[in-house]
Amino acid sequence: MKAGQLRHRVEILRRVKEKDKSGATVMVWRPLCKVWADVRHVSGSETMRHDVLTASVRASVRIRWRTGVSADMRVKTGNGVYVIRAAIPDLRRREFLDLICESLPDESGH
Repeated sequence: MKAGQLRHRVEILRRVKEKDKSGATVMVWRPLCKVWADVRHVSGSETMRHDVLTASVRASVRIRWRTGVSADMRVKTGNGVYVIRAAIPDLRRREFLDLICESLPDESGH
């Protein structure tokens, strides 16, 4: 994989347990790593939910091969936060990992 194909800087987020100010355990999104990626917006849709128009964008995010990235994580880009729906590895050459993602329009990711 050529470096020029990976022109977007993204952050992979994972959910971790932390203690809040009162000492209670809460789940929060924290950075796992920052990587270069090729982000492609595949499709989008708009739906009405409870009289509110909601937009959703599906994206494919290709990163260099790495282990430890899974469908229970998120991708943060300059344009928003995406939930990873599937992580599809390049099993033949182990060059890349394709992340099939969907936008989270109303969340900051943290």
